[in-house]
Amino acid sequence: MLPSAVLSVSLLNLLLLGVSSSTPEAPPTSGKPPQFHQAGSSLGHLSWSLGLRLYQALRIEGSHTNTLISPALLTNLLGAIIRAARGTTAGQLQELLKTAKEEKKAEDVFSIVLKSMREGNGTSYTLHGSSALFSQQDSMLEKAFLQQIQTQFELGHVALSGKDMQTDMEMLRTWARDGMGGREVLPLTDVADTKEGAMILASALHFKGIWDQGFEVGNQDLRSFLGTKYTKVHMMHGAGVYRHYEDMENMVQVLELGLWGGKASMVLLLPFHVESLSRLERMLTVEQLEKWLGKLSSMSMALSLPRVNVSSTLSLQKPLAALGVIDAWDPETADFSGLSGQGKAKLHLRGVLHWATLELSSETGNKDGVNEDEQVDKPKLFYADHPFIFLVKDNSAGALLLLGALDLAEGVALHDEL
Repeated sequence: MLPSAVLSVSLLNLLLLGVSSSTPEAPPTSGKPPQFHQAGSSLGHLSWSLGLRLYQALRIEGSHTNTLISPALLTNLLGAIIRAARGTTAGQLQELLKTAKEEKKAEDVFSIVLKSMREGNGTSYTLHGSSALFSQQDSMLEKAFLQQIQTQFELGHVALSGKDMQTDMEMLRTWARDGMGGREVLPLTDVADTKEGAMILASALHFKGIWDQGFEVGNQDLRSFLGTKYTKVHMMHGAGVYRHYEDMENMVQVLELGLWGGKASMVLLLPFHVESLSRLERMLTVEQLEKWLGKLSSMSMALSLPRVNVSSTLSLQKPLAALGVIDAWDPETADFSGLSGQGKAKLHLRGVLHWATLELSSETGNKDGVNEDEQVDKPKLFYADHPFIFLVKDNSAGALLLLGALDLAEGVALHDEL
């Protein structure tokens, strides 16, 4: 049974994000999709740089299959805790997010993204999400600061018992499940303690895009997905006019799929051939993505995508340390005095936990499928039957909502390959 204090914070965060466990208002069922507005060519939001660096740090470890992170949510989470950091602890976090001490309106950057996510929820996508700061008790924490991060960053505070590690970790897992709309999540086992002074930052997100065109529920069948294991999965098929670019030099197809209402879109990066994603991942920079997105052009496309769920349960201490966040984890060197105040026990980070799920389904806003005024003539084939990278970008605030890789599509195993 989840303590009432945890329930209240979880529900408060859901309400603040404009998310609930009920079904959102359905998008229109017919007619031409609203005009799709492309975001500016510059991927300047903090979440792009952080997301790409963190993704690559995770993938270097080699132990993550079907990696998925929400750079927008993580940027907001770390942006909140920066406000409490001082000295080298603050400097390392600021360098990670590329923020400056004198930037007075940093919170505005995050509030714009959260507002845009609320507006897109129920139209371009369905989203369940929550973020919180966990600690043993709140008597050592400055109430004014907790109120500030709740108001400006929509980050709640949850008190842990600090007595039974197993109980505290189960509380975290239950909180994540509630924050993701009741979807089951895997536990984390490498957070060793939640003793006095230890803080845990946590975020949880479930996302399902609503396509503006191209997929029909009945137009799918079982086919092979040639991932780290060969499996049989349901593939969705459709056709329409999409923004596409074929990079012959780097041997990758780039495809942008609009989501209903134009608030967001999904970008797929598919290698020409069946291979692991390591070669493509070495190319991933903001500059390279800007080049690819700048060369997209509308053309007739025939699409085949796997109908799958991509999930990650991540502890981010090691990758964040690899990116330069060193002092925050050490009780002796960490300086979060902006949160603890003078004369109180020292605070330090014990973990940054992240649960994320992306649902690739056939749900479209336009139930009639392809627009009648769009002629699909001699379509270019985009057949995603092997590992690919995907990004979900917010077209209003310019943030990177999701970044991930599909290495393995769950299904009946055929044989190992990659």
